[in-house]
Parts: sequence; structure tokens; C-alpha cells
Amino acid sequence: MNFFNLLRIAYKALQRNKLRAFLTMLGIIIGVAAVIAMVAIGQGSKQSIHDQLSAMGSNMITILPASNLAGGARIAGSSFQTLTDKDITALKRNAQHITEISPAVSARGQAINGSLNWPTQMSGVAPEYLDIRKLTLRDGIAFTNNDIQTSAKVCLIGQTVVNNIFPNGENPVGQVIRFNKIPFKVIGVLNPKGNNAFGQDQDDILVAPYTTVQKRILATIYYQNIFASAENEQATDVAVDEMTRILRTSHRLRGNEENDFQVRTQAELINTLSSTSGLLTVLLTVIAGISLVIGGIGIMNIMYVSVTERTREIGLRMSIGARSKDIMMQFLMEAILISITGGIIGVLLGILSTQVVTLTLKWPTIISESSVLLSFIVCALTGIFFGYYPAQKAARLDPIEALRYE
Repeated sequence: MNFFNLLRIAYKALQRNKLRAFLTMLGIIIGVAAVIAMVAIGQGSKQSIHDQLSAMGSNMITILPASNLAGGARIAGSSFQTLTDKDITALKRNAQHITEISPAVSARGQAINGSLNWPTQMSGVAPEYLDIRKLTLRDGIAFTNNDIQTSAKVCLIGQTVVNNIFPNGENPVGQVIRFNKIPFKVIGVLNPKGNNAFGQDQDDILVAPYTTVQKRILATIYYQNIFASAENEQATDVAVDEMTRILRTSHRLRGNEENDFQVRTQAELINTLSSTSGLLTVLLTVIAGISLVIGGIGIMNIMYVSVTERTREIGLRMSIGARSKDIMMQFLMEAILISITGGIIGVLLGILSTQVVTLTLKWPTIISESSVLLSFIVCALTGIFFGYYPAQKAARLDPIEALRYE
């Protein structure tokens, strides 16, 4: 019996019980759609994380005070004071593989304009910080090194702060606002950047000279962070080794002493978050794949029922010359047809549901051809695997006993 005859017989057999065939397909449909949607959401989130962190500067290097253990509890690195102006001077003088460097300090407080106020964060940085973090101005000008030297009370303002303390659309540039009762003149407005990979609003910020924040708000000589840019992304690892060596010398650390600082790169953060996102994608895909197995069990169950219902038909076919192989291929073809048809509908439903997620929830998604192809292949294998045993049972029936079956 050729392939097309088998396909035609299988199609006619399924047509006799359309509702039952559709309900059998349903497990496959849901399983395939869920797998495609989960993979698309996982791939989309991974790419989104990569793009957002790269937008912050793929060659950016961050230096922080090292965390430590005190009384059995881990103390955050920000509570230590190990980074000073001496480190900045040493890095600028000796580092060959970094192009820009900026110390950084920050403080939480209220941004106040008249009767309006908004809780936000002020970051004290050098002018180079804007280039390191890829920040651009929508309006106004940036502060200069002269503002750093004079600890000028000037600031740049993020869009979220603008929306909350200048709600009527007035231009903030040239206005004087207060931060923790200290007046600051707004000299520029930053272009919006939206939320970062951690869901934090990057526009909810004030940026001021680091000397101003140190002296007038924090009353400290220490830095909370140091930001730097490597020559390029490929030179990042070399720059990290170089900066580590310079800082160990600056801090007078002996060979067996641990670093009292941490040097982190964007690549490390991207890899960490991507691996976490990948693990969640695999977990969600496995959970979604369980429904494929359930769908396969449904196929096996309904094919056993079909063999029992059509026992006399099987006996009749065998009595007029059908071989056991033909009977087995007939029922196997029915199982494969159910599985593949369900797979096609599932692929279409998965693509549609992914688009709905993107449009309604605004989640980033990427539909990969490999996930669609893999889901389709799994469907075919599911039909073969779960349809084989019922088909084999049909092929092993004794034709005389089958004809006698009521």
C-alpha cells in the first residue's frame, strides 16, 4: 500500500470522528503553542537584557569597594570606604587601556520645585560619566571640569523628575530647584532612557558634579564607585587586569592580601543575567513540553480505543489480503496525521499568542525558526512513538478472531 493511499484512508478514518480527533489534537496544540511562546519570551528577554546593558556601554568598567564579613553577616560594598582621589590620580597616570574615568557618589533625597517635590537620587560624577554611560542631553549644557573644581551647585535632570516637579510643561533649564534644602541650578535635561534590565527607572535621577555632592550633601572624601571605559570591548579584560594591579599598588596591598575593591565589567553582568534568563527559559520550556507528553498519551489512548472499535474492520481487511505491515502503517499514519495536524495548528497558535503578548504586555519576544522546527519535529516523533504500540496491537490481531469480534 503506497503512502498516498495510507494518507487517504487515515484522513477518512479521522473524518468519521472529527470532534474526537480535534480533542486528541488539543494536547499537542497547547503543548506546541506553549513551547514556542515560552522560548520566544525567553529569547526576547535575553536579547533585551543584552541590548540594555550594551546601551550603558559594553566596554564600561565599574570599581566598587569590596564586600566583607562582619559578625557572620555579609556587609555591602557600598558601606566600605576604600576608594579615594588618590586612586583616580593613579589610574589616570598609569592606566594605558582606559579612555575615560569618573568617580561617583550618590545620595537619596527630595527634589523640590516650589510646592512640588519628588523622592529621587542625585548622582555626583565627573563630566566623562556622560560618555561612559552613553547619556545625552535633550536640552541645555553639561557641567564642566571648572564646575568640579568649584563644587558648583548645578545639575542635570532626568525626564521622570521633570514630569513630577515641572508637570505643566515649563522648561526646567535655568530654573533653581532644591535637593535636601540645597539649591541647584538646572543647566540641562537628559534624554529619556527608560527602565534598565533590573526594572529601575534610569530617568529618575539628578546628575551633579561629584565634588558638590561630596562636600555639600554627603560630607565625605570617599567615592562609592569609579566608572571607566576601556579602549574597546576587546580590551576590557586587559584593562581590568591593569586597573586591578594599579589599585593594589595604590592601596598598598601585599601579595597575599585580598583586594579591598571589586572590578566588574558589563560582559560579566550580561553573561550572568543571560545565563539566569536562559535557565528560566529552559525551565518554562520543559514545563510547557510536559503538555506535549500528555498530548502523546492522549493519542495513544484514543488509538487503542480506535483499534478496539474497528476490530471487525481490521479482520475484514486482513481476510481480503492486507498484510500485518499494512494494518500497522494504517493506524500509525492516523496517529502521525493527528500529531502533525495538531503541530501545525500549535505553531500558528504559538506565533499568534507571542504577538498578542508583545502587543498587550509590551514584553520583548523573539520567535526563533529553530524552536518552530524543533516543535514540529517533536510532534512527528510523538505521533510515531505513541502511535506505534496501538498500531502494533492492530497488526497482531488474528483475522478470524477479529471477524468474530462483536
